[in-house]
Amino acid sequence: MFLSPYFQKELQLVSVSALQASEFAKGVAQDFNPIHDVAAKRFCVPGDLLFALVLGQYGLSQKMSFSFEGMVGGGVKLVFPDSVGDSFTIFDDKQKQYLSVERSGASTLCDVQTESFIRSYVAFSGLNFTHVLVPMMRTHGVMINPARPLVIYESMSFDLTTLDFNHIDLSLVEQHLEIDGKRGDVTLKFELHCGDKLIGTGRKTLVLSGLRPLEEDGLNEMVERYEARRVDYLGA
Repeated sequence: MFLSPYFQKELQLVSVSALQASEFAKGVAQDFNPIHDVAAKRFCVPGDLLFALVLGQYGLSQKMSFSFEGMVGGGVKLVFPDSVGDSFTIFDDKQKQYLSVERSGASTLCDVQTESFIRSYVAFSGLNFTHVLVPMMRTHGVMINPARPLVIYESMSFDLTTLDFNHIDLSLVEQHLEIDGKRGDVTLKFELHCGDKLIGTGRKTLVLSGLRPLEEDGLNEMVERYEARRVDYLGA
């Protein structure tokens, strides 16, 4: 499985080092959020990696929903039981809850299908900041704190009409931002295709914290820093 370089597993305990998490964020998801840097003060493992590890361990089901309930630090020991039901929760070895999962319908453990799904989804997710969130903030005249650009991954779900595919592509079809004071709730809806055939739909929600009136210079500087991090990584 292509995820092997990004985690360790001992019996039922799965852990991700800060370096592994950072490499997944940058190398697989193309996500250059500084919160995934090894030396970040508020470092956390990408939610997309937790999602990917669940699919790698338990397979891809036609209908799945994921609710993210905590930020996983580097080296935290997560309990991945050998078998789970249609509704389960990922805790750490101290019983702290991080992720709740529900699933139904047919399922597959095919590595080709699972890898294609994961790569397509996390690539889409990695583009969210510059391609989706920044234009959305401009449209609504708001921005997150450029000194602490915190975007919280809240949930995602999808519904596949079939598991008869060996490659999948994802496209954004709808986006919405609801503002409540300093909080912004983002909803992104997407479609899943195999070639020219629509095989499913999905939904992702994010929380923007510390919203303030838009300052174009501040927003531009934040985007430039993000882009510089991408260029530095790819040129390394």
